Amino acid sequence: MFRGDGSSLRAQAGNGHTPGQVSPSQPWPAGYPAGESTRNSRGLEQFLLTLKDLPTCSVLDLGGANQNNINYITNLGHRISSENVLHGLDAIWNNPEPTESSKIAGLIEQTFDYHESTFGGVLVWDTLQFLPPPVLAAVIERISYLMSPGGQLLAFLNSDEKAQTIPAYSYRIVDTKTMLLAPRTLRRREQFFNNRAIERVFQSYGAVKFFLTRDHLREVLVKR
Repeated sequence: MFRGDGSSLRAQAGNGHTPGQVSPSQPWPAGYPAGESTRNSRGLEQFLLTLKDLPTCSVLDLGGANQNNINYITNLGHRISSENVLHGLDAIWNNPEPTESSKIAGLIEQTFDYHESTFGGVLVWDTLQFLPPPVLAAVIERISYLMSPGGQLLAFLNSDEKAQTIPAYSYRIVDTKTMLLAPRTLRRREQFFNNRAIERVFQSYGAVKFFLTRDHLREVLVKR
């Protein structure tokens, strides 16, 4: 977990094969960057431009702590908290002892232990598509609770309906329009989101905006 003003970075440990990951021997799917690559993002651009005009607020990054994002957000005059949702999911979900509801409660408590209306922005990145349906519902509800009215959420979702195994990436902000994608691992996708499904997921929020792209990522910007 990382919380603060960008002055420190705390790593999270985790080893071995975990429930959402696939075997390292599985070949990397064609058409997906297997090494670090840069990508323009209209969704990120709008998120950051809106954030730039806001009074000092807090941003939640659900992709885990990385120095690029910490520096960029704090240089805008905001605070940032970083949580690795997939790390928490992998640590909790494969334990056969607790009930499903206990696992979900544990993940929410571990990852989203903040007060109501703490965040003016949430960087979800590609996390949602890797969450089992009951976890997804709980996470969406909790994020809504943590966001301030008018806050915004940025999410990326894979647009290939047939893909069952897809890469998870670390997203690092380079500038207002550009991010660096660093491959993390291959994971099983828990569910596919078309536009209608995305609108259903965020039906308790405000406006949902989609950005057309030329690659496999569907960009979604949601207003609380």
